[in-house]
Amino acid sequence: MTKTNSIFSDPKLIAEIEKYAKHRTFQKGEIIMNPGDEIVTIPLVLKGSIRIIRQDMEGAESFLYHLYPGQTCAMSITCCQAGKKSMIKAIAEDVTEIIQIPVIQTEDWFKYPEWKAYISNNYRNRFAELLQVIDLIAFSNMDKQLLHYLEERSKALRTRVLEITHQEVADELHVHREAISRLLRTMEQKKMVRLGRNNIEVLTLGF
Repeated sequence: MTKTNSIFSDPKLIAEIEKYAKHRTFQKGEIIMNPGDEIVTIPLVLKGSIRIIRQDMEGAESFLYHLYPGQTCAMSITCCQAGKKSMIKAIAEDVTEIIQIPVIQTEDWFKYPEWKAYISNNYRNRFAELLQVIDLIAFSNMDKQLLHYLEERSKALRTRVLEITHQEVADELHVHREAISRLLRTMEQKKMVRLGRNNIEVLTLGF
């Protein structure tokens, strides 16, 4: 069993998922998908979380959002439906369990109202998250973008202490490391974060 009965209730849909889906476990930091990969399966998260990053032709990266248990990647669905290769990088934020659903099966499953609603909800939620990222980039100062990024990483890992360097943050926000370091020092003075050796503690979260 792949725990899909905790996500779906239609026994016929569950039976088809159990028949065709492949269960995979990825370790923390392991790359699940790269830009340019052919999309032959769609991931559905069962445990852990996946960090989704947009990467341009020159390798510059921008953090987009996380996928949590019960969620799938709308961008992967869009690419596979259009016959395009992956446009994102997917990284296991923590030890993450997923099921990989063959693309060839997904079109036929739209005959199930629950599957149709599931895909529609995922599109809507991912679109809202992308709008939030766009708003942060277009209308907010870099400090708000940085805090959003740190809080989202902390929530995904369920810890306030992120084992991450300033350079890694800079790479995923597409900003110079010196600018990130300056912002982090300012945020530390405001007691929003606490800086350690290769780690950042996010103080704005309650857990």
